[in-house]
Amino acid sequence: MDKGALLDRLGLAGEDRLTLAKVLDRAEQAENRNIPASTDFLSPQQRAQALDLLRLAGIPETSYVLQGGYEGAERQILLFLPDWLEAENAGSPIRCLRAAFREDEKLTHRDFLGSLMGLGLVREKIGDILVAPDSADLLVLDSVADFLLQSWTSAGRAKLSVSEIEPDNLHIPTAARKEVRDTVSSLRLDAVASSGFRLARGKAAALIESGKVQLNWRECVKPDKLLEAGDVVSARGFGKFELSEVGGLTRKGRISIVLQVYV
Repeated sequence: MDKGALLDRLGLAGEDRLTLAKVLDRAEQAENRNIPASTDFLSPQQRAQALDLLRLAGIPETSYVLQGGYEGAERQILLFLPDWLEAENAGSPIRCLRAAFREDEKLTHRDFLGSLMGLGLVREKIGDILVAPDSADLLVLDSVADFLLQSWTSAGRAKLSVSEIEPDNLHIPTAARKEVRDTVSSLRLDAVASSGFRLARGKAAALIESGKVQLNWRECVKPDKLLEAGDVVSARGFGKFELSEVGGLTRKGRISIVLQVYV
């Protein structure tokens, strides 16, 4: 199956199609030139699409690794490996930078992303931005790291002191989550989403059918899709939650669940 047919199978169009075409290009580069080849940073949704595409193309999981700079990174690259290179020896094109600032500046993720875009960078060259009270740690591609070390001096009116750090020194914030215990009539997506998003079940079903809900970063329009422990559900404007535990039946025949709702 050629590249166009593969992309058609996944129903990809526009920017998503271009991004996924580049993923296939990197896979071909690693195979044909026998050298490592990596993508730019992919969002969780793009990553899910890319993994679906690679499975459809018959590319084995042993021929690539996902890297984000630290365990649990949201934005990650795909690094394709030639036959002679093992994953543990592959290295990484990701570098870690720290932008220090005065704590009273109270900078946010948006402040940093805006200043980076103002330098002419594209989002795909930058991974996660980890904001602390007096610094922000960035995961960036090697191709832009030196430029940032030399040229990134401010975010808004705040002055920045930018240096390179080792991955082990990253300040990784704990994701803010709250635990919600509930019971549902079934593990259907609309029933669990009703609990996680605090919506009436009918409204949750309509939201799903409208294409605005993602299950494990893939669009799902089937309200009757059955969920399992570990599944992540998200919807723009409503947030994200993980179905972390599925318990037994209550006396009324409902299913006990535990959700981790991101706040």
